Amino acid sequence: MANATIFDRLKEDHDAHRQLFDKMADAKDEHDRLQKLFAQFKVEVTAHAAAEEETLYATMLARPDLREDAQHSVSEHKEIDDYLEELDGLEFNGDAWRETFDKLKKRYLHHIEEEEDEMFPDAAKELTAEEEAKLAEVFARRKPAEIKRAESAE
Repeated sequence: MANATIFDRLKEDHDAHRQLFDKMADAKDEHDRLQKLFAQFKVEVTAHAAAEEETLYATMLARPDLREDAQHSVSEHKEIDDYLEELDGLEFNGDAWRETFDKLKKRYLHHIEEEEDEMFPDAAKELTAEEEAKLAEVFARRKPAEIKRAESAE
C-alpha cells in the first residue's frame, strides 16, 4: 500500500479481523477449521495490538492532548487479551468457550469501531502526514516480528 498512513494500515488489519470473525461463524460446526481460524485470529490480533501500541499509541501517549484516548485503547487491548487467556482455559468450542468467545467478539468489534470512528480521526487532526506515513512504515516493520512472537507463544 504505497503512501499508506498508520490509519490505513490499522484499518486494513481490522478488516482482516472482521473477515476472520465471519469465517469463524461459518465454521462454527467444523471443529478443526474453527480451531485453525481461531488460532490465526489470536496470533493476528495479538501481533496487531503489540505493533499498534509500539507505534501509534506510543506517539499518542507522548502527547497530552491524545494521551487519554491512547490509554483507553491500551486498556481495551488488555481486556481483549484477558478474554483470549480465559478462552485458553476452556474446552474449545464448548458452551462456556462459545459464551466467552461471543463476549470477546462483541468487545473487539466495539473496540475497532471506536478506534476507527473516534480515535483515529482525533489523532489524525494532531499528527502530520509525515508522522502518519512514518508510523505506517514502523508498523509494517514491527508487525512481522510481533507475529513471530505471538506464534511462538502458542
